[in-house]
Amino acid sequence: MSLRIETDGAALVSTALPRDEIAALSALANSLAVGRAGVRLFGQPLLVDILAAHGSIGRLAAARLGDAARPVRAILFDKTAEANWAVPWHQDRTIAVRERRDVAGFSPWSTKAGIAHVEPPFAIIERMITIRAHLDECDADNAPLLIAPGSHRAGRVPAKQVADVAREYGSRACLAAAGDAWIYATSIIHASERAHVPRLRRVLHVDYAAEALPGGLAWLGV
Repeated sequence: MSLRIETDGAALVSTALPRDEIAALSALANSLAVGRAGVRLFGQPLLVDILAAHGSIGRLAAARLGDAARPVRAILFDKTAEANWAVPWHQDRTIAVRERRDVAGFSPWSTKAGIAHVEPPFAIIERMITIRAHLDECDADNAPLLIAPGSHRAGRVPAKQVADVAREYGSRACLAAAGDAWIYATSIIHASERAHVPRLRRVLHVDYAAEALPGGLAWLGV
């Protein structure tokens, strides 16, 4: 049964990326992510048009968030035999910003790859969407994203309860062909297992928002 973002918090968009963009993004991935699990992307000219509201990926966000939708963080993921990790059930709760500014409701702070990250009020996360564009086929043996359908409506779940809540909602594997994209509510509970048969599994993960941050905080962007 197909998933719907309104009810399940996630939906598959087939052939979202044209072949020339898959090739260009694959070349970028090969130059940046060899032997590395995840690379935060910033200042890459190739991404500008693809992620903008008129682009092949950006238009998917604009359809949900409106013309104000803009990419606020981009990460390139891969899993190989050398970098084959598992991620337990969790919610994404942090955002990437240009610099630290102490604003009420925004904490704790952390630094990842030299970039300031902070946990905002969860209502901001609930108004965001995430798009995962697949550069390679991702089948059941190649560590697909696992989601708990409907859990985007559960609110902020305490970390110790996330796994139990995920079991209540059930699990769905987000399989994909090269060029497909999954769009999902950023607040959804999700996980990923180790790849059973490791091979190329390059994914462009992009968070989108349609609002400015308060108190002088600024999204990192791409």
